[in-house]
Amino acid sequence: MKIPVDPLFDLSGRRVLITGSTRGLGRAMAAAMIARGAHVIIHGRELATAQKVSTELGAAGACGFDLGRAEDIAPALADVLAAGPIDVLVNNAGLHRRGPLLELSLDDWRAVIDTNLTGAFAVARAVVPGMIERRQGKVINICSLMSELGRPTTGNYMAAKGGLKMLTRAMTVEWARHNIQANAIGPGYFATDLNAPLIADAKFDAWIKARTPAGRWGDPSELVGAVIFLASPASNYINGQLLFVDGGITAAI
Repeated sequence: MKIPVDPLFDLSGRRVLITGSTRGLGRAMAAAMIARGAHVIIHGRELATAQKVSTELGAAGACGFDLGRAEDIAPALADVLAAGPIDVLVNNAGLHRRGPLLELSLDDWRAVIDTNLTGAFAVARAVVPGMIERRQGKVINICSLMSELGRPTTGNYMAAKGGLKMLTRAMTVEWARHNIQANAIGPGYFATDLNAPLIADAKFDAWIKARTPAGRWGDPSELVGAVIFLASPASNYINGQLLFVDGGITAAI
């Protein structure tokens, strides 16, 4: 069911590609944007899974490719782009492989950098030329608390998400003159299926609640307002910003 909204936040007819949108925060963002009139293309590593979720959500289509294989991304998007231009790109897909820096294998280092950073660059490189041609577009990169803060065993993820923050700014300084707004969102700790093992860990769960001024995990529905805002006309003069949706973690010591 489409939700009637203020024109400033209306996404009617906007063609949106959200990477990593078969589950978790990506799926929540997709559902919210579809409810506001957007024509969302669901992406997953496996095409069959993306197609299944697309049907469940009433999305406009689906595509499947591995973000860790940058050379495959443009060919995999050829049919999507042939069907119509992308108005909003949400680089959401991510990968995490934990380990102390001195024990982290090069394969695990590269996998996280390739998926979380290089993959976002490669998708944008395929999609943004159409935005430049039409002189309009939105790129929303899903960063992380780890774009600013760190924890032991997350060095590869920190490097990738810190790089994604700066890639957002690079996009701004090169593409803002084409009326393209590139911004980022930094989610805190959200109660998703991917985080279920962490939530089930009583010690970690207590630590997160104590560390977060709001005193709880976020619900995926609480992230969608930020992505709707950054995808909508309401953000047309906002560029190069990283908006944290984190219950206050980045404000606290």
